[in-house]
Amino acid sequence: MMYCGVPFVATVANAPFLILGVGVDDMFIMISSWEQSSSKADKSDTKSRLAETYREAALSVTITTLTDVLAFFIGTWTSFPSVRSFCLYTGTAFVFCYVYVITFFGAVIVLNHKRVEGNRHWLTCVQVKVGKESCLYNTCCLGSCSSEPPEPETSGTESEHPMSIFFKKYYGPFLTGKWTKLLVVLLYGAYLGGSIYGCTQMKEGIDLRNLASDDSYVIAYYDDDDKYFSEYGPRVMVVVTDSVNYWDESVRNDIEACVQDLENINYVDRNLSLSWLRVYTEIAGSGLISINSKDLFINNLAVLFQYSPSFEWDVNKTAEGIAASRFFIQTVNVTSAVDEKNLLNQLRDRAKQCVVPLMVYHPAFIYYDQYLVIVQNTIQNVVIAAGAMLVVSLVLIPSPLCCLWVTFAIASVIVGVAGFMTFWDISLDSISMINLVICIGFSVDFSAHISYAFVTSGESSANKKAIGALHQLGYPVLQGAVSTVLGVVVLAAAKTYIFRTFFKIMFLVILFGALHGLVFIPVFLTFFGYFGKSLPITETKMLDLGYRNDKVHA
Repeated sequence: MMYCGVPFVATVANAPFLILGVGVDDMFIMISSWEQSSSKADKSDTKSRLAETYREAALSVTITTLTDVLAFFIGTWTSFPSVRSFCLYTGTAFVFCYVYVITFFGAVIVLNHKRVEGNRHWLTCVQVKVGKESCLYNTCCLGSCSSEPPEPETSGTESEHPMSIFFKKYYGPFLTGKWTKLLVVLLYGAYLGGSIYGCTQMKEGIDLRNLASDDSYVIAYYDDDDKYFSEYGPRVMVVVTDSVNYWDESVRNDIEACVQDLENINYVDRNLSLSWLRVYTEIAGSGLISINSKDLFINNLAVLFQYSPSFEWDVNKTAEGIAASRFFIQTVNVTSAVDEKNLLNQLRDRAKQCVVPLMVYHPAFIYYDQYLVIVQNTIQNVVIAAGAMLVVSLVLIPSPLCCLWVTFAIASVIVGVAGFMTFWDISLDSISMINLVICIGFSVDFSAHISYAFVTSGESSANKKAIGALHQLGYPVLQGAVSTVLGVVVLAAAKTYIFRTFFKIMFLVILFGALHGLVFIPVFLTFFGYFGKSLPITETKMLDLGYRNDKVHA
């Protein structure tokens, strides 16, 4: 990306932690499929086992990568350069991660298999003597308790992970109970109500303190500024951008009219304005000097600068005349993002109406600018990304009704994350907008496969279908959520707002995504998801490709 000229911004530093969480999930899918391949292919034929591994794991890794990469690349359509950089870096990183997983990591699996067969040390690859009576020795040297290759797992529950048995025997029946379903519906109502309320209370904009480290002197500066000078807003520069005939009285009157028009804004205190032209005109009006010709106007500027030396910085004097000049107006009572947005709009509108070419500027306007487009950009990116996820689901999952449930889950998770951001003191800005786009790609993972497992189940009742889906995918969904959170949890202790915000929103995404996949969607499917006859067994093969052996990712 740097070679291609894409700027590296602070938010890009979040990408490695995100890739860590997702990349580990993909690698565990490969490992799980490799372990299971011994029961379907000749254990002595490494090529056959690796082919079976890719047949089982490649589709699942491809689906999750495709949805995530789409979400990031759609995020590049925003008008915020920092968001574009983050999405380009992270989306490309996902592509590289995918390429490494399906190429390099497959070769590593084979090499490790040959190492185990040769009883070689896990680190030095030196052949070691295997003490079958010592599990600890074998584990330290070979990486496994036994020196013998694992026997193919049987289909009985004795070969299943205890958590899978828990979802089948305890959690599934409990969740599909009549009173539990009622409780889940009430819980979802509370979740949705709280989310919608939070969305109505959402604040726009970023506090400038949040752009600095917690131990920066900038924090103390802005704290004192708010404490002692909170009634004063930015001191705005009004720039005459072109060379005009200041010595022409009509031009001076036009400039004065424009400045007065700006001073009439409710957010401006006219008593605190500073204009070199006003002072110069007053000096001329007293009869001390004349400014009615070009030569007199230019030559007598020295009198003005002697009277007030600071005005020399406000006039760009050249050999031909005055190339540009500036005045200052003082804003007041700018206390919220709404005030900042209104101030910016009013200043620019009135400057645009002036007959003299004017520009209003303050360094803080770069932050105010985002308020004008942040909501529009966020809605645009979320809608487009959700639509792209729906198309991907329709292509890869042969069940339109299942895709509708996926879309419902995506919308519900987005509303939840956006609403609960407010309760966690997160405003809508370019940083949080990045994470809202991310949550679309991740929310697909928690809902698509649970829904598809339900509609492809051969069970006779809706409750049994839900239990079967949870038995098959409950543990992978749970582990996928935990592994992704572990990948970004280190950011919770960061000293900068950007990293902490990234963790908070990712945590909300994973929490609500897992909640939908493990609680809400299974229950709602028992009410509305019985779509008649199950899909043929040949169609259910797609689910097997993605998740029969996926023990860590959903």
